[in-house]
Amino acid sequence: MKILVINPGSTSTKMAVYKDEKPILLRHIAHTAEELAPFGDITEQQSFRRQLVLDELQQANIPLDFDAVIGRGGLVKPIAGGVYEINQKMIDDTLHGCVMHNHACNLGCLIAHEIAATIPGCRSFFADPGVVDELTPLARISGSPIMPRICIWHALNQRAIARRYARGIGKEYEDLNLIICHLGGGISVAAHEHGRAIDANNALDGEGPLSPERAGSLPAADLIRLCFSGKYTEKQLLKRIAGQAGLTAHLGTNNMREILERIHQGDEHAQLLVDAMLYHTAKQIASESAVLCGQIDAILLTGGMAHSEYIVSELRRRIGFLAPVYVFPGEDEMEALALNALAVLQGKREAKEYQ
Repeated sequence: MKILVINPGSTSTKMAVYKDEKPILLRHIAHTAEELAPFGDITEQQSFRRQLVLDELQQANIPLDFDAVIGRGGLVKPIAGGVYEINQKMIDDTLHGCVMHNHACNLGCLIAHEIAATIPGCRSFFADPGVVDELTPLARISGSPIMPRICIWHALNQRAIARRYARGIGKEYEDLNLIICHLGGGISVAAHEHGRAIDANNALDGEGPLSPERAGSLPAADLIRLCFSGKYTEKQLLKRIAGQAGLTAHLGTNNMREILERIHQGDEHAQLLVDAMLYHTAKQIASESAVLCGQIDAILLTGGMAHSEYIVSELRRRIGFLAPVYVFPGEDEMEALALNALAVLQGKREAKEYQ
């Protein structure tokens, strides 16, 4: 089976071609601020990014004869985890309906569906988007009935890492209780109980630990006062929650290599902020242990920051008493998308219908 994978991010578009489980092309197409400046809304970038993908395929002499094209899922309405066939309802919701955030990942389904439509017999999918919601009823309740809890998290990578860990110990993901922490531009922590993420934080929109680009949980009353202070527009305040927040707001950069180098050179302020991020991350992980009633097979750390020995060792120091800690640096999204599509094509998994 020949599969095209498309994963748009805010400043890049990752693409890959797989033949069954084997990658035969991997590309990371970077986009400069100048290239993206002419586009107002994210969806206006669709044709631009689609053409870049097609150009890469042409340059690699890879013909458009795919069995499936799978894109990163967008931030539409909450749905159960799994692989979904892209349909018109999904396209309409992404373009007009219920997109929760104007994020580049929303382009994944649009581009995948558009390319697949030009190829006879080709199917288009998305899998485990950030809005996967399998929360228990207790997890949904907040202190205000007009603001129930939702989760936006790194569902695709967390599930891929969970399955990889399970395979490595000769078990199935559905057999295990896991706490998984994705350490990226945002930090998501989820409690996985026998194949379902029954609790997870909203890693994009103001919940959980501060991170390189996210504010995490904030004092609610102070935030409300800022909203009515007249000092900031709505757009500016939203950026203070996600984008120009977290370590970026404090230190002027989201580049963890640069920040860790500053610490190495003796920057005590940078040290304080990174340690605070790890303190709150450990606290979030520990809170999920209560969700699983302490019955935890393992804690898995993943994402880009898991490459850092300092970050991993500090987290181990704080959470190692809860369960064995295993580290899977980076992210596994491209392979995860390809394997999800392959499982459907091979009849091992059934594609769900987005409704």
